[in-house]
Amino acid sequence: MITIKSLKNSLRSPIASLLLAMVLLMAFTSCREETDLKEAGPEAILELNIPHFPALNLKPDQLLTKSKVKLGKQLFFDPSLSRDYSISCASCHLPELAFTDGLAVSVGIEGRVHNRNSPTLFNVAWQPYLFMDGGNPTLESQVIGPIEEHREMDLPFTEAVSRIAAINEYQESFQNAFGDDVNPYTLSLALATYERALLSYDSPFDRFRYQGDSSALSESAQRGLALFESAELNCVACHKFPLTTDFSFQNNGLKDIYLDPGRARVTNNIPEHEGQFKVATLRNIALSAPYMHDGSLGDLGDVIDHYASGGSNHRLKSSLITGFEISASEKADLIAFLESLTDTSSYKLYTD
Repeated sequence: MITIKSLKNSLRSPIASLLLAMVLLMAFTSCREETDLKEAGPEAILELNIPHFPALNLKPDQLLTKSKVKLGKQLFFDPSLSRDYSISCASCHLPELAFTDGLAVSVGIEGRVHNRNSPTLFNVAWQPYLFMDGGNPTLESQVIGPIEEHREMDLPFTEAVSRIAAINEYQESFQNAFGDDVNPYTLSLALATYERALLSYDSPFDRFRYQGDSSALSESAQRGLALFESAELNCVACHKFPLTTDFSFQNNGLKDIYLDPGRARVTNNIPEHEGQFKVATLRNIALSAPYMHDGSLGDLGDVIDHYASGGSNHRLKSSLITGFEISASEKADLIAFLESLTDTSSYKLYTD
């Protein structure tokens, strides 16, 4: 359940504690809870405590408050963070596309083409490392990458700080949110805080599996779930619930020759890590086509066909990719299940 804890108020009586306990037993999607979140003061701590998700241990600076999230959201949509003021973070991470961009590979300023597909940002708070190759350890450091990357926003981070610091409105907002001026740490922390607020946890699948709502999934989606968990397909070997990923690095046999070395770019270990990429979350997968690190598979049917085929003969292909047989009706059921992982509304409790 998502709860709110204020820094300025604490429970002072057994009655109040009992009332809180009663509230905690309510479903986390209740109207009462949504009202509490929206009415929370700007400095109230918005806790990321979802019952069926792993516990999240944030450092004091990383805790969410309304003022921090609001500031981070403003920056996320601000083209001032790109060299020519033409794009923002949201240009490659559109909310309506589950914070992806619908392109095979992302396009930065001046039409510069990247070599990787834009991943969803939902539930990044739980990711132990960022980027498809795991090359960044924290959200705070990760947000600097796209701003400085030549093929994306192409702006030195020091200049980004100077630009934002020169805007009076931002100076006041940073003081309100952090009690500090605009500086490299507070700027990266503001963006990271907004990204931590992008949650997806209340899909039809979640209601079926974790809330006991037997009507939440269609019969087709239920058959698809059984296939997903079956020994024959074994999708859950890497796409573990509830986050639908184990964050491991796998070569899934997508290519015979990888122009993008994947994990090896970080480790410089071509013999062992070539073509390995972080297992992607499947949450909101119906909205985030095209797929794979290079956007080379156009729809969910193509993805299923790839895994059913057994993939390439690359020397480092995961031993888990062995191929399987699947009928047209089973494929439709599997797609119905994958579509049941769609939920883009949960995050609005924090970011609106």
